[in-house]
Amino acid sequence: MLRAAVRLVSPRLGFGEPTLCAKRGYAAGQDSLKQTPLYDFHRHHGGKMVGFAGWSLPVQYTHSHLESHLHTRQHCSLFDVSHMLQTRVFGRDRVKFLESLVVGDIAELKPDQGTLSLFTHEKGGIIDDLIVTSTSEQHLYVVSNAGCMYKDLALMQNKAKEMKAAGCDVDLEVSDNALLALQGPAMARVLQAGVSDNLAKLPFMSSAVMGVFGVQGCRVTRCGYTGEDGVEISVPASRAVELAELLLRDPTVWLAGLAARDSLRLEAGLCLYGNDIEESTTPVEASLTWTLGKRRRIAMDFPGAHIILAQIKEKPKRKRVGLISTGPPIRQHMPILGPEDKIIGEVTSGCPSPCLQKNIAMGYVESEHSKLNTAIMVEVRKKSYPAQVTKMPFVPTHYYTVK
Repeated sequence: MLRAAVRLVSPRLGFGEPTLCAKRGYAAGQDSLKQTPLYDFHRHHGGKMVGFAGWSLPVQYTHSHLESHLHTRQHCSLFDVSHMLQTRVFGRDRVKFLESLVVGDIAELKPDQGTLSLFTHEKGGIIDDLIVTSTSEQHLYVVSNAGCMYKDLALMQNKAKEMKAAGCDVDLEVSDNALLALQGPAMARVLQAGVSDNLAKLPFMSSAVMGVFGVQGCRVTRCGYTGEDGVEISVPASRAVELAELLLRDPTVWLAGLAARDSLRLEAGLCLYGNDIEESTTPVEASLTWTLGKRRRIAMDFPGAHIILAQIKEKPKRKRVGLISTGPPIRQHMPILGPEDKIIGEVTSGCPSPCLQKNIAMGYVESEHSKLNTAIMVEVRKKSYPAQVTKMPFVPTHYYTVK
């Protein structure tokens, strides 16, 4: 759930050093930026720090963006995602509370099972995307986006205040834990060496509290933003650097930053809030109807339900699609053209794919042009280049399921 895109420029397919652009969510200045518990750790390890969603975070380390991206796909990388908002929801009415804000079926979650869901508003737009886990400790664990932190908090706090005034039992607690993401095919081997729990019994989107390399009280959730097998580890802030250093003792673990995180998520076809989804985008337009719980659809009891369900029945005017193109890389805001060079949509995210050695992108097009293999054009610097609507993910995902 990274919340920015990076512009990559070089000969050939555009690989090279990232060019930081504040309009895309990165800023070079470090004044007044919040710091994660690993800030000094990043600088010590050669992290190139940039401003992102109000935080100072590493965009990359000593390895190039391309090397870091491919290493994650082939081995394992460690990301600091401590800027994400971590919230705990307590009380007997916690499920009722969260279901009043999101589209998912939270009540059906088993203990320590999680799901991707969406905060929506009454017009059907997406306020934010989030991961909700129903813990065996009798609370909901919510991870949402740093760039939406203040509006997410206000949304939840106002709803909690309203429900408590009506006699409901619900309380919120903002966690100050750090959050580390260990991603890649070597993750299970690396992490298993430091935990007593059997990771083979921890499938994708499930969670458990465990000690990790002697650091107690960590919540390990099998998920991530790369398309690879991975975990996110919520760790007490005071032990975050210690745990990161312990994980780096394995030579297959590299540190990775925002640049690799963005290209990895795009290859995996994952949305970036503020680019691919926003408050003017509905779940149906965004091809995220699978996040709508079946029971919730029948009850029509989530914000914007009438608008969202009507779109499912009548088809939306536009849809998010994947694109592969030839020519120069395509970037956010570039026009998508149909017959007779008519503008039929716009690119929301794009980059050269390190794995495919092709230009990939996501964007919204008029629904009549959203069918797979539809030939379209993309305008790059006032010239048109051929592209094709393609399925996503662009690169196969490797989420772990218990066999």
